[in-house]
Amino acid sequence: MSAKRLSPDDPREWLNRARSNLALAKARVAGVYLEDLCFSAQQAAEKAVKAVLIHLGVRFPYTHDLAELLTLVERAGLAVPDGLRRASILSDYAVESRYPGLAEPVTEREYKEAVDIAKEVVRWAEGIMEGRGKA
Repeated sequence: MSAKRLSPDDPREWLNRARSNLALAKARVAGVYLEDLCFSAQQAAEKAVKAVLIHLGVRFPYTHDLAELLTLVERAGLAVPDGLRRASILSDYAVESRYPGLAEPVTEREYKEAVDIAKEVVRWAEGIMEGRGKA
């Protein structure tokens, strides 16, 4: 069952896409590389941060650089929890790990860390959108 689609300028649609990417990242299927699952984790975090930026009325570049996107959140006046800054390590999964030979294979530990970070970013974004965070 798929969710009702919202307008692309609606932050809830971006958060829905973040949740979808997170579900993909957690789906362990035989034959799927951990690198591909980590890419989905990165996409979940990226889309969650972009949902927050839309919620704040901030235009953002189409970049995979989570450090840059989180800096934009802070410049808009919203504090980014210190632990969330570690999401920047996911940016490496946006490009290099998707292609053969550009990066070392992802380990089980790295995969689990990527999913944990993505979950944390999505939860943070949900809190902002639901008014639990300070915007």
